Amino acid sequence: MSDVQIRNLRPEEISLAVDWAAAEGWNPGLSDAACFALPDAQGFFVGEIDGEPVATISCVNYDHRFAFLGFYIVRADLRGSGHGLRIWNAAIAHAGARVIGLDGVVAQQDNYRKSGFQLAYANIRYGGIVAAPLKPPAGVVALDTIPFADLEADDATVFPARRSAFLRAWINTSGHVGRALMRDGKLKAWGVIRPCRTGHKIGPLVADDRAAAETIVQALLAGADISEVFLDVPAVNREAIALAEALGLKPVFETARMYTGPIAPLRIDRVFGVTSFELG
Repeated sequence: MSDVQIRNLRPEEISLAVDWAAAEGWNPGLSDAACFALPDAQGFFVGEIDGEPVATISCVNYDHRFAFLGFYIVRADLRGSGHGLRIWNAAIAHAGARVIGLDGVVAQQDNYRKSGFQLAYANIRYGGIVAAPLKPPAGVVALDTIPFADLEADDATVFPARRSAFLRAWINTSGHVGRALMRDGKLKAWGVIRPCRTGHKIGPLVADDRAAAETIVQALLAGADISEVFLDVPAVNREAIALAEALGLKPVFETARMYTGPIAPLRIDRVFGVTSFELG
């Protein structure tokens, strides 16, 4: 273990972690690396032996209270060697006194509990082939036409920290498409779809109710060259599960959303699609 050197990944190197995640079958977005670097450029780590990467992890500090951990991967031929624990400890130290969240594979829950994480709820990835509507539903507008302050305020109801730079990039990155639904001058629902290594993912998908969420989904799918779609859904939101099933999507795999401490109360009933398992 003493041969392992741990250092920060530079922003232009974060694609290494994304590529490793793709190899594990996590199906990241094509432009995820550039967006992920924005909240905390010092939050990505690599463990190296003789200059060769053997492990990756991220622990992104969003503000002085909250961080999110992801990309915890050890090279397959070196698992069980202790290298993972070394880089894990470096990531946890980076968070300091912040509450940390993660989406971990279910089988690792007991290990995460040893580091103080407690289960909040499960997230389920749904996927499948969806037929795009011929035209978008009425009343939907481009997400970037919504005042950003309104979007930030709405996002604060579903995420434990402000993530302004990340949201701006997520909305405006080439290939990403965002749509919003307004009712009586208020933001009722919004979402983003992005191309991934396989198909497209919708996330975040935030809505006051299932009907509004479905309207955004149809708007995101309309007129696009999209077939296979993935939606990551909090299992505690039964309306979100019902929406995914109504779309004909099937469960692909499940993660455990865990935290090391209390977070601000969130409207999980408004979360119809998680932004990212890697950054929350």
